[in-house]
Amino acid sequence: MTPLIARLFSYPVKGCAGTELDTAVVTPAGIEHDRTFMAVGEDGVFRSQRRHPALAVVRPEIADGGKVLALSAPGAEPFRLAVRFDGPRLPVSVFTWDGAGVDQGDEAAEWFSAVLGAPSRLVRVPPEHSRVTSGEVPGTTGFADAHALHVASESSLDYLNSRIAAAGGAPVPIDRFRPNLVLSDVDEPHFEDRIRRMVAGSAELAYAKVCVRCPVPMVDQSTGRKAGKEPIRTLAGYRREPGGGVSFGIKVAVVRPGQLAKGDEVMVTSWSAESSSAAAAEPPLMATASRPPESG
Repeated sequence: MTPLIARLFSYPVKGCAGTELDTAVVTPAGIEHDRTFMAVGEDGVFRSQRRHPALAVVRPEIADGGKVLALSAPGAEPFRLAVRFDGPRLPVSVFTWDGAGVDQGDEAAEWFSAVLGAPSRLVRVPPEHSRVTSGEVPGTTGFADAHALHVASESSLDYLNSRIAAAGGAPVPIDRFRPNLVLSDVDEPHFEDRIRRMVAGSAELAYAKVCVRCPVPMVDQSTGRKAGKEPIRTLAGYRREPGGGVSFGIKVAVVRPGQLAKGDEVMVTSWSAESSSAAAAEPPLMATASRPPESG
């Protein structure tokens, strides 16, 4: 079966709520405006839902072709920022990557500091930004954790939720994994692990690595609160990676920029010879597991 793009998401501010899209421009660094901004602490280290789950309910909106960033959050006055594309730089870091961000001013800093309850500043990717990503196919990205795009599938989510349900738990929505592309119309769980090259719309994407998950999928993206041990606990039962951690979805590099849209066919031009790691030796728990409503 030919995969389709079922859903598209962009996350303009790293760690904050996503915006679901019908169409998307794909740049060499990923979906346009994706992870272009991020909040950082006084030490320049990125703010994350790992320590600040309230980021999940900060809702950013890009307006006027990227010249305006509108922000809202429960209990806070909406804030509208005239974006600074150039200006004073702040040293910033995302895991092992060190770089610079364009400081977006004191008002933005005060707004994020109040929402997160911790001194913060907001920065934007500068014009000279250059960051090479790792993996089987290297690429570039903005302030994402490590790669241009994160790809997951509905069949993988269905399989995971069938295992959670079998253990007496509640299913989780796809927004827990914060994907950029969600693929449908293939019944094989975790088939995306085997994709090495694919063309969708006018863009071409290539596999970099599997996505090893941090604790963020345990944050309820609709409330900004930690919500128990799922889905990480269940993933640990069948998706452990040899180097440590558990995986869900893949990270990809942009080989050819272009445009994507919901409903686009995904033509896989190269597959891995290895099978996906979705517990093939046991009888499948999934037949027609239903997906819960999603808030992404």
